[in-house]
Amino acid sequence: MQKNKFLLTGLFLIALVVLYYSFFDGGNMTSADGLDESVNPVTYRQQLDAARTKKDQFFRTDSESPIKDKATFAGLRYFSPDPAYRVIARLEPFADKTQKLVVRMSDGNEEVYDKFAHAVFSLNGETCRLLVVKLENTYSILFRDATSGKETYGGGRYLELDPDKLTTNRAILDFNTAYNPYCVYNSGYSCPLPPTENTLPIAVKAGEKYIAHE
Repeated sequence: MQKNKFLLTGLFLIALVVLYYSFFDGGNMTSADGLDESVNPVTYRQQLDAARTKKDQFFRTDSESPIKDKATFAGLRYFSPDPAYRVIARLEPFADKTQKLVVRMSDGNEEVYDKFAHAVFSLNGETCRLLVVKLENTYSILFRDATSGKETYGGGRYLELDPDKLTTNRAILDFNTAYNPYCVYNSGYSCPLPPTENTLPIAVKAGEKYIAHE
């Protein structure tokens, strides 16, 4: 069983996230701590579409792609870009910076992550709270929601946070960038499963959908 390239995938996604945010910084309102409060819906959707096209190209051509049959790969499927799923979250850091989270992997093994903070935010009229974990310099949220096992992968999806856009008490969560782990596309990979507390009761109709590739 090949270990999931979670960190590699995270770094690739972070590069795309940085691309989004650097694009949005120009001409948009920012808060006192420098986080973007708003985006232009048209340019926002254009930038997301461009990043998704770039990821399809990566999956179709790169040697690090989890796709086995690249010749028949028709591209990933997504919910339509929706700025409403880009939210500012309040961070509640852990007083004890040494706290760890043992994460169960899809192959039965375990990995250990640092507990970074809880992110508290409002989405679809509901107050939500998700645990943010850290592995080296990758800040991630592993989560499930009401679409899991239906429109999206039942094992949950991942959301990366741009380290350069984190402050001591706030962060941007863009669920339009939520993505599936590699084990969705290739059973040779093992992937981290979201902790129980990271199950949202609402449907997050944003980001990557589920489609079988094997």
